[in-house]
Amino acid sequence: MTEPKPPTGPYKEDEPGLGPTRLRDLVVTAIVVGVVAWILVRYNYGSLPPLPLLSGLVLYVLAALEVIIAFVVRARVADRQVGRARGQLHPLTAARVLALAKASAILGAIAVGVWAGLLIYLWTQHDLAAADHDRPGAIIGLVGGVLLVAAAVWLEYCCRAPDDPTDDRVGRRPDGHPGPA
Repeated sequence: MTEPKPPTGPYKEDEPGLGPTRLRDLVVTAIVVGVVAWILVRYNYGSLPPLPLLSGLVLYVLAALEVIIAFVVRARVADRQVGRARGQLHPLTAARVLALAKASAILGAIAVGVWAGLLIYLWTQHDLAAADHDRPGAIIGLVGGVLLVAAAVWLEYCCRAPDDPTDDRVGRRPDGHPGPA
C-alpha cells in the first residue's frame, strides 16, 4: 500500500491556525448549553426572579455594533485600504475585529442555548402565570442571540482578504475547478 500524498500548497490539513468559525461548532455549543440551561431552570425556576421583558436587549446592541463595524471593515478591505498608512485599517485593528467576531459568535451561541433552554421549559409550563409572563422576554433574548451569531459570522466574513486562499481549499481543486481533487 502506498501512503497518501501530503497536501501541497500554503495550507496543510493538520496545520494549526486560526480558521473560519464553523457553524457546526456554534450549533453544538448552543445545544449543550441549552440542555444544561433547561436542567438548571427545571430544578430552580421557582427561586428565580421574574424575567424582565428586555433582558436580552444587550444582544441586539452588540449585533447592531458588529453590523456597523462589518460595513466599515468590508469597505476598507474591498478598497484595499488595509495597511499602516493614515486613514487605512491597521492590520492589528483588523485582527482585533476578527477576535471580536469570533468571541461574539461564541457568546451568541451560548446566549441562544440559554434562552432556548429557558424557553423550552417555559412552553411546557401551561399552568404557571410566571411562565406566561417570562415567555416574551425569553423569545426576545433568543432572537437577540441568533442575531448576534449572524452579525458575528458576517463580521468575520468581512475581515477576509479578497484573495483569501481558504476559498480554494473548500470545494475547489488546485486547478480551479469545483469538486474534489
